[in-house]
Amino acid sequence: MLIINGRFITMGDGDEIQEGVALRVADRQIAEIGPQAELLEKYPQAEQLDAAGQYVMPGNICAHTHFYGAYARGMAIPGAAPRDFPEILEKLWWPLDKALDEASVRASAQVHLVDAIRHGTTTLIDHHASPNFIDGSLDVIAEEVKRAGLRAVLCYEVTDRDGQEKAQAGIRENVRFMNKADGQVAATFGLHASLTLSDATLESCRAACPEEFGFHVHLAEHESDEYDSLAKSGSRAADRLRQHGILGPRTLVAHGVHLDAAEMALLAETQTWLSHQPRSNMNNGVGVARVEEMLRLGIRVGLGNDGFSQTMWEEMKTAYLLHKVHQRDPRRMNGIDVIQMGVQNNAALAESFFPGLRLGVLSPGAGADLILVDYHPNTPLNAGNLPWHILFGFNESMVTTTIVGGELLMKNRQFLTLDVKEVHARARELAPAVWARYETFVP
Repeated sequence: MLIINGRFITMGDGDEIQEGVALRVADRQIAEIGPQAELLEKYPQAEQLDAAGQYVMPGNICAHTHFYGAYARGMAIPGAAPRDFPEILEKLWWPLDKALDEASVRASAQVHLVDAIRHGTTTLIDHHASPNFIDGSLDVIAEEVKRAGLRAVLCYEVTDRDGQEKAQAGIRENVRFMNKADGQVAATFGLHASLTLSDATLESCRAACPEEFGFHVHLAEHESDEYDSLAKSGSRAADRLRQHGILGPRTLVAHGVHLDAAEMALLAETQTWLSHQPRSNMNNGVGVARVEEMLRLGIRVGLGNDGFSQTMWEEMKTAYLLHKVHQRDPRRMNGIDVIQMGVQNNAALAESFFPGLRLGVLSPGAGADLILVDYHPNTPLNAGNLPWHILFGFNESMVTTTIVGGELLMKNRQFLTLDVKEVHARARELAPAVWARYETFVP
């Protein structure tokens, strides 16, 4: 396939923007980028995709999400509103994950995959929980990821909150799925958080996880994670995870809102990845992660959405604005740092799960994960000001075409791999029963 008549944002060195060129896709990769006239002459039989003046750029990547949370949208929480994050867990998320069965796990994944294709998010790192449907749950999600045509990294969230039998089932599900990962769906080892994991379970997880894999775990999202760790071990949460061999260059921790300076230094020292979810942190009232300090320390910080809509430009805008108002200083959270987290760091994180696959750039040899964006700037757009066009001009509604591995998943806003009406109809059909089961688990 040749993509012609586009304006190409390569996101390479200098965020180069090229016009008058075409891009050739072959064998699921970007094969060539060169003068359009030359490539048209060289490949006269190639299928052509006319970008019609749109911007062509790499697809977005999400560093941390929860497909299973789809049924929380519009769902009423019985009784008084939760007063803090621990109550949100007890009254919303933990009863909801218990309410999920195979059909609703599948439908939850489908809903998020539709959202991702529509909004140009091509790779997602998911963190799954369904305590009453553990065995085979990752296979169900993987089937839907492959049907949609996206890329994903999957794991099951091991926790002690539902008893030892289910904790062991979660461990087995992670290990079993690790043997089934491929170039489209990768695996890591999921843990909920230090606050719901005993020393014995952490030891079991470390022993069961192959050395070539790391972990995906919530860390210091709320003060309660730190208080619990101090009570259990006399150490703060990051220190406790390191003591159990959890941190390291293959591990991703989510949030890190309440890390202290020594814990941040520990993440930098161990080369552990961290994902920042500003919309979720605002919604849960847990605070603002000190990600500017983390970046200065050399921590590899990416951006996730924690199960919010799969709109990564929206997450970037929120990160850009939140830190300014929190610090009451418009100089804070430079746009270049936001793009570093949401584009370059997210791409490097995703590549760590897909060895040999280059993502997040338009260059020969990179994966052909592309989006077409119908953006018409009213001021010049160049490499120097691209971050601020993304933050103040780009909108996910402008995504018209989504391509992963050279396969068209959406063309001119028409879905090619999923039946959107059927997905949403099926989810709505299942919702009343999910909500009814949820209410039986609310404390």
